[in-house]
Amino acid sequence: MSATTDGPTARRPVLVVGAGPAGLSAALALRAAGLPAVVLEKRARDAVRPGSRAAYLHGTSLRALEQLSPGLGHEVAGRGLMWATKRSYWAGEEIYTRTYPPTGRDGLPPFTSLPQVHTEDLMAAACRDRGVEFHWGVEIRTAESTPDGVRLVDSAGGEWAADYVIGADGSRSVLRSAAGIPLEGPRSRNTFVVVDLDDDPAHPLPLERVFHYKHPRVGGRNVLLVPFAGGWRVDLNLLVHDDPDRFTSPEGLRRWIPRVLPAPYGERVRWVSTYRFAQQVAAEFTDAHHRVLLTGEASHLFAPFGARGMNSSIPDAIRAVRAAQAALSAGTSGAADAEIVRFADERKEAATYNRACAGAALEHMLAHRPSVWLRRRAAAAVASTGRKAGAWLDSAPYGPKLAAPRAARSSY
Repeated sequence: MSATTDGPTARRPVLVVGAGPAGLSAALALRAAGLPAVVLEKRARDAVRPGSRAAYLHGTSLRALEQLSPGLGHEVAGRGLMWATKRSYWAGEEIYTRTYPPTGRDGLPPFTSLPQVHTEDLMAAACRDRGVEFHWGVEIRTAESTPDGVRLVDSAGGEWAADYVIGADGSRSVLRSAAGIPLEGPRSRNTFVVVDLDDDPAHPLPLERVFHYKHPRVGGRNVLLVPFAGGWRVDLNLLVHDDPDRFTSPEGLRRWIPRVLPAPYGERVRWVSTYRFAQQVAAEFTDAHHRVLLTGEASHLFAPFGARGMNSSIPDAIRAVRAAQAALSAGTSGAADAEIVRFADERKEAATYNRACAGAALEHMLAHRPSVWLRRRAAAAVASTGRKAGAWLDSAPYGPKLAAPRAARSSY
């Protein structure tokens, strides 16, 4: 990625704060709309975030990227990995498997699995090709919104002004905090250990998504195994009273990973972290003056099941740009405000739906409610002969389907 040397000397129609998937999508959408795109990012130009992070892109996201920048969706898909089989086990016994035929629309696959850093690199390259202006190492400290626009001040004292600002500055969003908008919702009671492993060419594994309820070799804890380009992601669902350090120390990793994968993988750890997953949505997706538009993790945090975080951040950003473009050309301030409010209402509805889906997946896996615990037990008892029961159990890593509201029907 490259940076410009121009300072914050002029008022822009739109500024984007944050160069993650939401911010990069917003920048591409601005250029596709014929608007200048300026991105402010607090990280240094060459900083690399560790871990696979959001490593799964839905087909809808690939098609959206392709529309924003012809060739980008195909390039991301080509760098990624697609597995065709999913498999689930209950206490070591297989209860469900399904292999999908190869499909695609417009030449794109239904999904691809690729570490987020690689997706961001490809998006950033597309941004450079389309004249997006990046400013790296710019940490926004304060943000002031008025009926006429937004004024930002960075850590070096530089000032930035815009008619509208798209907030894509992550879960600790300065823009959201400055607007006094809280995130609302709970966190999971259980801790999850998330590990990235490098591929082992000497011991290749079938390219399958595998989920274990009550894995017998790790004390009955749930385990999710998902391949991505270059490696594997392993999610270990700890029990409520587990000490995470027992499972994340080098000795702990070497102890439990060979119990769920071939032994050599215990020495191929690339990254490890722990999470208590948030299920939170911003109370509002715009400020009181309708000049700041929140997107991505600035506006919502989901448990990763169903890959709804990044895959909803992309449509967040695209919709924010459409709203800002419409507001810029609106004839009155009232009409401009209405465009921003419409964006905020639609994307909050979509985020609330995604939180419900991810929450259902989390409850499906943890079964804290007695009704879910009993239904899981009953389904497991008949899954070997009843495919419907097995399919319901297998839906845990994605989440049982819920009725989608209008704003969430066409995209997440």
